[in-house]
Amino acid sequence: MQPGGERTSAMPRDRLPLIGGIVLLGLYAAIWRLVPLNWELLRALWFLPPVGTLGAIIANTSGTGGGVVFVPVFNALREHGIMALDPLHVVAASMGIQSFGMTMGALRWSDRLLHQPPVAPGSQTAPVQARDFALVVAAVLALSLPAMLATQRLAAFDAQAVLAGYKSFSILLGLALIATTWTVNRERPERTRLAPVDLVALLLLAAPGGAITALFSVGIGELVALYLFIRHYPVLLCTGAACVISAISVIAGSVWHVNAGTMPWEVVVLAAPGAVLGAFFARPIALWLGARRLKTLDGSWIVLSAIYLLWLMRN
Repeated sequence: MQPGGERTSAMPRDRLPLIGGIVLLGLYAAIWRLVPLNWELLRALWFLPPVGTLGAIIANTSGTGGGVVFVPVFNALREHGIMALDPLHVVAASMGIQSFGMTMGALRWSDRLLHQPPVAPGSQTAPVQARDFALVVAAVLALSLPAMLATQRLAAFDAQAVLAGYKSFSILLGLALIATTWTVNRERPERTRLAPVDLVALLLLAAPGGAITALFSVGIGELVALYLFIRHYPVLLCTGAACVISAISVIAGSVWHVNAGTMPWEVVVLAAPGAVLGAFFARPIALWLGARRLKTLDGSWIVLSAIYLLWLMRN
């Protein structure tokens, strides 16, 4: 601890995102060098970088994952005849882009965990224990990752039915988040330690969330973030842990898509730089908004995007 109560780490501030950024840059360069790309398609998809930026800002301020932006955009590409992406390729593209964007976001939030500023006296904001952060990430991934990988390889679900059920559940969670933010949690201080009952609840959400992530590229991060927000934990724990979980999930999921030959690399190479840029700025945007406004916007986005996707299914 430094004077004033700031939590410090042996690693200097912003070193973690810098190292991660260098690794991501090397990976991005390797894709350009090793993967054959369709240059005509690249020219047709010139508008994707800002889409990646917008998706990453939303994903990394809320922890929900960028698929809630990318999936509708890619469906529009198919409908307008720009690029014929079937649902499997849409999920692959979303995971590939998020592998860049969510990783940068996860590194930015992890850096914040290691260098938390002092909490002002009388503030409702609580510090986050590194143990709680790590416990949420490790416990959820222990169940969600096997479920996601098994679903990719073995499952034969009715994706439309799963999406309808999942988004209907998301609407309920989003409405609950908005309601609790402006009622029971409005004047209460944030929780300072992870309660055992909440860890159990996250474990119950982990396996279904992992399976949903395999099908739609989003799921587990959204469920974790929404649940922790409703239970009134600090933004750093809710969004930060969800970003780390999402990043590891989409990286693991992308490996299967690369091996299966379903990764649309033209989409990834255009949207990934924007996703990294958006993810870099997402954390300060989230902290600037403050917990109450962030929760309200997140809940509203989840509800509206879920309603939109359900409407698309019916048309």
